[in-house]
Amino acid sequence: MKAFLDENFLLQSKTAEKLYHDFAAKMPLIDYHCHLAPDQIANNINFNNLTDAWLAGDHYKWRALRTNGVEESYCTGNKSDEEKFMKWAETVPYTMRNPLYHWTHLELQRYFGIKEVLNPGSAKKVYDQASAQLQSPEFTTQRMITKMNVRVICTTDDPIDTLEHHQAIKDSSFSTKVLPAFRPDKAMEVSNAANFVVYLSKLEKISKVSISSFDDYLYALQNRHDFFASMGCNVSDHGLEQIYVEDFTGAEINAIFDTVKAGKDISVLEQHKFKSCMLLHFAEWDWKKGWIQQYHLGALRNNNSRMLNLIGPDTGWDSIGDFSQAVSLSKFLNKLDTDDKLAKTIIYNLNPADNELIASMIGNFNDGSVAGKVQFGSGWWFMDQKDGMEKQINALSNMGLLSRFVGMLTDSRSFLSYPRHEYFRRILCNLFGKEMEEGELPNDIAWTGKIIQDICFNNANEYFGWKMPQ
Repeated sequence: MKAFLDENFLLQSKTAEKLYHDFAAKMPLIDYHCHLAPDQIANNINFNNLTDAWLAGDHYKWRALRTNGVEESYCTGNKSDEEKFMKWAETVPYTMRNPLYHWTHLELQRYFGIKEVLNPGSAKKVYDQASAQLQSPEFTTQRMITKMNVRVICTTDDPIDTLEHHQAIKDSSFSTKVLPAFRPDKAMEVSNAANFVVYLSKLEKISKVSISSFDDYLYALQNRHDFFASMGCNVSDHGLEQIYVEDFTGAEINAIFDTVKAGKDISVLEQHKFKSCMLLHFAEWDWKKGWIQQYHLGALRNNNSRMLNLIGPDTGWDSIGDFSQAVSLSKFLNKLDTDDKLAKTIIYNLNPADNELIASMIGNFNDGSVAGKVQFGSGWWFMDQKDGMEKQINALSNMGLLSRFVGMLTDSRSFLSYPRHEYFRRILCNLFGKEMEEGELPNDIAWTGKIIQDICFNNANEYFGWKMPQ
């Protein structure tokens, strides 16, 4: 019986071990989509304790705590940090076979050198030991990023963000490239007119553009798009239930904008027409600048209205949705391609039932101009685990070229989440190693090792144009 989380964790053959240790493990990381706070990087902070670094803002852990019968005061409430951690330690033994169990112990090992299994008996020792380390100069945010060998980080930033913290990082001596990513979800969210009016006011202030018409609105947003580019941004991102591709006229969009600007709510069809228009404008701006656009599709958000009203969004009340993706995605990509305005594109899928759909769809628009121009993104959110990663890898292998895949990202708010890259790499090497040992792939370690390294780092480095050293 193998020891838990030993050096060959998830590697089930000698070939897999060789692929991981000789090729994958040494490759740097590119985290081209995450939710790290730029101010925490810029200010190079130390976290107060392990709860502060590990549990604050982590809705994955909050969901597990709630499911284990832990009340909200230990998740987002007013219990002390140590009390919250003790409840997490009580919950961890019940997370077996959930990815949180693996992530928890990988992070304790890789950052703090703690190899004990976390449970109520070890909780106090683990908390004190890790919290003490977090107070040392070796555990500032920048030092933790460097420790994990991260070359590039792309945060997630609204068009109205000042990017002042990105400027501070840029002006500092920090060696990791930290770039903003343009995430205009709120700029096209017109389901609540009152909220949209507030957003308009903020956009006017940051862009210094007086907005009285839809054309003014576009001008202000393009002003921000240009500013993001001046800050080194070359990546956009959209979090959507599905791609919106309703037909519309200019007159319709002008009328919709005027109605919402006046604080009046509009119909669902009008919402979709406005979103369809905005997605096309954003995509054209991305294409003109040579940016990479990302679409995260399929989340059904804020299902629990009572808890949404009580503690707000992004607190763990979201799930997989079953939206129709094929027709709208095809129409959208085809419109851009027909107009020769299709930028490099990454499509992330949250519903595993749609894996083959997405994996086959990208092949329709890979025109040979760029290797892997349209990508099937890594398993994310609820699919960010062993089974989800394997399904995404297998679907992409069957329908396209896994060898051109741009690989893993964290999609995380936590500075302790970088072992997720290691998790992915071990799973990837295990799949290749198994098929090599079974004779389904040739026993060519050198070539397969190159493919592994490309997926781990080289493909993303080339695709995004960063050309960072290994």
